[in-house]
Amino acid sequence: MSIYYEDEWVTLYLGDCLTEHREWLDADVLVTDPPYGIAAESKSGTYRGKGSQDRRVNPIAGDKSTKARDDVIALWGDGPRVVFGSWRADRPNPVDHRLIWHKKGSVLGIARASFISQDEEIYITGKGFVRTSPPMRSVIATTEPRQGKYGASALIGHPTPKPLGLMEMLIERCPDGVVSDPFAGSGSTLIAARMLGRKSVGVELDERYCEITAKRLSQDILDFGATA
Repeated sequence: MSIYYEDEWVTLYLGDCLTEHREWLDADVLVTDPPYGIAAESKSGTYRGKGSQDRRVNPIAGDKSTKARDDVIALWGDGPRVVFGSWRADRPNPVDHRLIWHKKGSVLGIARASFISQDEEIYITGKGFVRTSPPMRSVIATTEPRQGKYGASALIGHPTPKPLGLMEMLIERCPDGVVSDPFAGSGSTLIAARMLGRKSVGVELDERYCEITAKRLSQDILDFGATA
C-alpha cells in the first residue's frame, strides 16, 4: 500500500486510481476535479502584441482526453458525485444539475482575444444531496486571485487549485459519509472535508502534488478562495 499521507481524517495514496489504488471506491460521495480533455495552454505577451503559445510548466497527467474521468465515473456507478468540467469537453452522463464556478478574482490576462473564459462547470449527479429553502444558487463566485505572482496557482504550486471556500460549500451539500477524490491534485477536496469534520480518501498520480497536499495538511491552511 502506497499511503503517502494519513491522519485521523485523511488518507492519501500515491499512484494510479484506476490500476493501483481503488480504495476511493469504498467512500460515500465522489468529489473530484478530473482531467477532462482540454489540455489547456496559455499565452504570454503584451496587451498590444499577439502573444506566444506557452505550454504549462506542470501539465495535468491524462488531460488530453476524458478517458480517465469517464473510466472513474464508470467504476463509481450511480453513487452521488460532484465533478468539475468545462464546456469545451463533453459532459459526463448523466448530469442532474450543472453549477457554474465564476472565477471573479481572475485577471483578464495579457493575450489579445475577443473573449476570455472566467468560469468552470460543476456537474452534480445522484441522490442524497442536502435540500434547503431557498436552494443554493447555480452560480458560485470566488474572489481569490488565480494568476500572477500572488495568485493561488503560484502560492500553492499547482496549475489548477480549487478554492477551499468553494470546496467546503460543495461538500456541505453532499450526502453524509466519507468523501473520495481519485484525482486529488493539490488536496483542496481533502482539506475542505477535514475542515468540515468529514473523513476523506484521495489518490494522486503525481508525487509533486502529493507532497503539496501533505504539506498543506500538515500546517495551518490559508483559505485562498473566499466565496462572494
